[in-house]
Amino acid sequence: MARSSESELLGAEDVAAIVGVKETTVWRWCRQGTLPCLKVGKHWRIRREVLEDFLKRSERSATLVSRLDSFLRVPDNVLAIAQGTDILRRLDAAFFLVGEARGGLLVKFYGGEIDSEDELRASLEQNGLEAGRLKRAGRLIMKPEGDPSDGRVEALGEILEETEQGRTVWASFDWAVEVDLDTALEQQERLNELVEARQLVVKTAALEEAIDEWPASSLRRAQASHSGNILASESGLLLSRATPMPPT
Repeated sequence: MARSSESELLGAEDVAAIVGVKETTVWRWCRQGTLPCLKVGKHWRIRREVLEDFLKRSERSATLVSRLDSFLRVPDNVLAIAQGTDILRRLDAAFFLVGEARGGLLVKFYGGEIDSEDELRASLEQNGLEAGRLKRAGRLIMKPEGDPSDGRVEALGEILEETEQGRTVWASFDWAVEVDLDTALEQQERLNELVEARQLVVKTAALEEAIDEWPASSLRRAQASHSGNILASESGLLLSRATPMPPT
């Protein structure tokens, strides 16, 4: 059968051979909707152009996603500082891709954002997360915040209460606007208490410019209050873990 046509339908065995995975992996992608497929009789069929788009998205996010996948734990509470908005958005998508792969409920809080919900969802799509499909399936919640400097812990607590037992919640908070130091530190400490009690992974990311006025001592305090820290810039990615102070 010729394989030059973009509209060609591939079988699961064809996709497995192209990608280098087991056929059962392709079946799982199809069932979960990760790879858009057609059901023809009893068999899954994948359009070649759809597979090519899937592979391109995977290539764009593979390095960052794999690094975060190795770094993030359950439960976890990490602080990320991003050099620019593009990097902030890439971190968001990669964080959620890890959570999706682990079967978690994804929650995007966006009160501290400049962009609208539609713009944020489009950005997630551009960076490899099928946000529209996940939202329709109830696996992604886009949660607005009236005042991001107050009430985040309560809003997240409500979602946790409504989530089925045993399912991990992956929550992303961003500070893309200037944030008050004392308010932010108090809020993060309260989030940490929530993480310690539940199956919860929280990523709070801030643009460098949003915390530019923070003194170095306060930034160190914020970093020390999280179980992990991420520094992301065009020049590289730094992942680190806080360790207990050793005894004298």
